[in-house]
Amino acid sequence: MGQISIAEFEAKVLEKEEVVVKVRAPRGTLVEDYAFERKAAGNSSITDFIENRIAPCINNLEVEIIDGEYSKPHGRTKMSTLRSGYDR
Repeated sequence: MGQISIAEFEAKVLEKEEVVVKVRAPRGTLVEDYAFERKAAGNSSITDFIENRIAPCINNLEVEIIDGEYSKPHGRTKMSTLRSGYDR
C-alpha cells in the first residue's frame, strides 16, 4: 500500500464508509492508504471500526469520528446508527 495525505485519507473514508473521520496530525503527515473495498458492517461498533480499519492506517495518530450533530458519538454506537445520523 502507498501513502496518502491526511486530507485524502479522510476523504476516502467518507466516500467508502459514509462517516466523517478527523485525524489530528501535523501538516504534511502521510498515512497508509485506506484500501478497503467494502464498507464496515452496520453492526460493527465505532470502537471496532477504529481499531480494525482506521488505527492500522494511521499508526499512533489521534482520530475522532464526528456524527451528524457535529459531536463525538459513544464508542459502542453501531456504524448503521452513525451513518443514519447524517443528512443526505
